Formats: sequence, structure tokens, C-alpha cells
Amino acid sequence: MKNVVTYLVLILINICLINYSYAANATKNTPSEDQQLANIIETHEAFYLKSSPFNQPEVIGNNAKLPDLSADFLLAQYQQGLAIYQQLIALDNEKLTQENQINFSVLTYSLKNQLDSYINKEHYMPLTAESGFHVWIANISKQVDFKTFTDYQDYLVRLSLLPAYFSQQTYWMKKGLKSGISQPKIVLKGFEQSIAAYIKEDVTESSYYQPFNKMSAFITTSQKKDLQQQAKQVLSTKVMPAYTAYYDFMVNVYQPNARDNIAAISLPNGKEYYQNRLVHYTTLPMTATEVHQQGVGEVKRIRVEMNAIIEQVNFDGSFSEFVEFLRTDPQFYASTPTELLKEASFIAKKMDAKLPRLFKTLPRTPYGVMAVPANIAPKYTTGRYAGSSRDDQPGNYWVNTYRLDRRPLYVLTALTLHEAVPGHHLQISLAKEMKDVAKFRNRSYISAFGEGWGLYSEYLGIEAGMYEDPYHNFGRLTYEMWRACRLVVDTGMHTQGWSREQAMDFLASNTALSLHNVKTEIDRYISWPGQALSYKIGELTIKRLRKEAEQTLGEDFDLREFHDQILKHGSMPLSMLDKIITQYINDKDNSVTKS
Repeated sequence: MKNVVTYLVLILINICLINYSYAANATKNTPSEDQQLANIIETHEAFYLKSSPFNQPEVIGNNAKLPDLSADFLLAQYQQGLAIYQQLIALDNEKLTQENQINFSVLTYSLKNQLDSYINKEHYMPLTAESGFHVWIANISKQVDFKTFTDYQDYLVRLSLLPAYFSQQTYWMKKGLKSGISQPKIVLKGFEQSIAAYIKEDVTESSYYQPFNKMSAFITTSQKKDLQQQAKQVLSTKVMPAYTAYYDFMVNVYQPNARDNIAAISLPNGKEYYQNRLVHYTTLPMTATEVHQQGVGEVKRIRVEMNAIIEQVNFDGSFSEFVEFLRTDPQFYASTPTELLKEASFIAKKMDAKLPRLFKTLPRTPYGVMAVPANIAPKYTTGRYAGSSRDDQPGNYWVNTYRLDRRPLYVLTALTLHEAVPGHHLQISLAKEMKDVAKFRNRSYISAFGEGWGLYSEYLGIEAGMYEDPYHNFGRLTYEMWRACRLVVDTGMHTQGWSREQAMDFLASNTALSLHNVKTEIDRYISWPGQALSYKIGELTIKRLRKEAEQTLGEDFDLREFHDQILKHGSMPLSMLDKIITQYINDKDNSVTKS
């Protein structure tokens, strides 16, 4: 009996050892969360590269193609993206390293937006009040470094495909009209002018012809003549007719049949759509009511600071009278476009010299200052940053020189700090130049992070001594007020029944923006629901994190190091930024305490 018991015990031990060995091998053979994420990132990169010929210009033949906007291709893109997203969200985020938690956060955010955009049928509206696909596609001449004969031939093929590309876009816009998914009629007044600007009787004046004006040294004289003749032929028989047809469609079909209601909630599934856009652009689980109330509070706070400056300059009059003074006095306006561009350049260069005091790490990519292209300037915002598409190109700070009497100099300092340095150029360039990160991180731009940083950069101008007189500081405050008003008017128009006129009145009565800017801005918010919310929400988050770091670290707080921590990982959702900075504060506090 004793032998039998011993035998049974030995059998049980062997079974346990076998099970343990099986479990150990199973665990050993199961990839870790980090390994699984690496595989998903690799799959996503391949998916991204194949999604558009623009994403892989080095592949032979891609520079002779345009994106496919067919229903079959867009559906296939959605299905492939959904499969990757489902794999991604199945991971346990808490088991990832900090770097991979950032990867997870950014990739999840990006993929979800692509899926949501398809579900929300955003491809039915390839335009906003200030721009559209006909403007965006015109950048194809800047995406290739023209050197060889093949480069030019590929470009000519790409130009010949523009009619088909325009037809696909207008196909979706027609579907949008039938489905009630269009831009509001009111914001499209004058939109056709931006199309007409591309229609040239002399095609050599077209921006599409620019690559043939000064051609590569590797092109022979005979090849040059041949290519130029082909370009003129393609532009006159393909490109100009495509723009003319789109102009006619816009004037005769789209504008007359566009929706009348400006609110996003008037769209099919409009309430869900606006909430989706709100969460996307703020990256936080907020409601429209919460955002609206936060905006009202910020408007009240900033108004107190603005009134203090009016007292400081001893102005004898009301707030509205002071604003009217700023809007009409010639001393606050440039007399020529060159004067405005020179002033913007001077401010930018002055800030360049102050950057080392505020930042440990600076980008290698330079930037220039240039006018907003004339074809889009009338309905375009006051200024914007245009990043480079290649590493042999600079970034560009665009300044709108249209209607100089509507471009006050007292806001130019804040605008420059936001769009150039230490704002968008610095932040975006550092992100592009990050080493040893997944490629999608270099090209990711998350509005709440980027625009929040841009607005915070305007605030940094105080510490840098950039606002040298009260009027420019009032200009900074009017820009901050502008972003606070966005929280109120965007949610007001899209969810609370505010009219366009009500929104314009609110923005005009609380800021010193020109009335032209007020109109173009309100139309922008109507046609781009939710995007305007990202600025103030992002800035408030960065300021809160800085305050927490200052209070916790005291004399050990280092502003240059804090900025390094904010920017060194690139763009990310605000919840992830909060986690990163909180960890930094705790680690530094603990190291200081131990020492």
C-alpha cells in the first residue's frame, strides 16, 4: 500500500511538473505587450505607406499618381484601419513601458479619428469656409525635388490625373448634398473666388507651372523645351478645365443647395457628431456645456486684465470705444505688405535670440516669413504656420497681407510667437527631428497639444520681455480672449442655437480683432466644428501642469527643463501629457528629497 501511495504521489508530481513546464513555455512563447505593440506599429506603418502615393514618394511610379478616393478604396481603408485599431485596444496599456504608452496613446487617437471620419462621412465635405481640396492639391508641385527627366514626366502624369481627382471629390460632394451633409450656405459666399484664382488664361502664370520656370541642371535644352510644351498642353486641356468645371459646380450646384442651418447638430446624427469632434479636438471627455461654461469664466477673467491696461494707458472712454480706437487709428497699421512682413520678421528674429533662456533643445530646421498666398488670402485667417514637406525645405510663417487696414500691428507679436517661435515652428520641428521613435510620432499633430502650446507660447512672451508696450500686451490679451471666446461661440453655434450674427457680436465686443477677422473666424468655426476648442483647453492644461511643477518643486523648478519635458516626446493627447509631466514632477521631487 505504501508503494502504491508513493507511486501515486510521483505521478501527481510529474503531472504538476508537466503543467508547470507547459505554462512556462506558453508564457515564454506569448509576446509581451510591448512586443505586440511593436508588431501593430509595424503593420500600421505598412498600412499608412500604402494608403496614399504621397506617403511613399521614393517608390518608383508613386510620383505619377494621385490618391484614390473611390468608394471601394475608402471602404477597404476603413476595414484595414479598424482591424489594426481592434488589435491595439486589446492590449493592456498599463503593462507597456512609458515610451510605448505614448505610442499607444498617439496611435489610438490617430486611428480612432480616421475611423470616425469615415463613419461621419467627412469625405462628403472636402472643404471649409477658408479652403478646400482644390487648394490642398495645388501643393503637389512642392512635394517633389525635381532633378531628373523622370521627375518632370511623373509630375506631368500627375497633372493629367487632376480631372479624375476633381471628379471623385465632386462625386462625394453631390452625395453630401443628397444626404444633408454639406457646408452651410452662408459661409460659402465668395468661396468660388478661391477656385477662380487658379484658372489662368496664360497657363504659365499657374502655380502648377512653377517647376518648369527654373528647371534642373540635369535637363537638356531640348528636353526643357519639350517638357514645357507638354506642361502647357496638360494645363490648358486638363487642369484648367478641371478647375473651371469645379467653379461651375460650386456656383450652380453646391452653393444653391447647401444647408441653411449653421449648427453641426443639424447634420445627420449631429449631436453625436459634434460631441465626437469636441472630444477629438480637446482629447478630453468633456461636454459642450462644460466647455461653454469654462469659456464664459475665462472671458470674465481676461476682461479684467484688459480693463487694467485701458486704465494704464489713461484712455478716457469705455471698452468698446478703446477697441474702436485700436481698430481705426493709423498708428496701429502697416501701410504696405512689405512693411507688415518686415515687422513680423523683426519680431521673429528678436524672439529667436531669447530662445536659449527658455529651452534646452532647439530645432535644426529654419523658418521663413512669407505672405499668405493671394488666391486664398481674402477668406483666410490672419496668419498660420506651414511646415515643410521635405527635410530640405524650411518651415514658413504665413502672414496675411490682404486688407492691411484689418491687420493691426498690436497683435503681431502674439501672432508671431504662436505661429513661429516658440510656438508651432519650434514644437513641430522638434517633433519631426525626434530620434529613435516610431515614424508616426514624427508626423503626428494633435490639435489640443499643438495649439495649446501655441497659445502658451504667446504667454511666454511676457517672460521673454516681448510685449514692450501696453498696446502689444493688450494685443496678447485680445488673442487670449479670442481663444476663450471660441469656447463660447463654437459650442453656442453648434449646440445652443446661437446665430452667426450672435457669435460675431460676441467675438467683436470682447476682442480687438478687426471686424473682417471676426467674420472670417466665425465662418471658420461654423465650417470646422470643434477645432477651435483645442487652443484654450490645451493652454489651460499646460499652465496647470506648470503650476503644479512650480508648487511641488519650489526652487528646484527649472523652466527650461519643464519645457523640455513638454516637447521632447512630440504631440500627444492631453491625458497622456498629464501623466508624463506628473511622473516627471514626482521623480524629480523624490530625487531632490533623497539628496
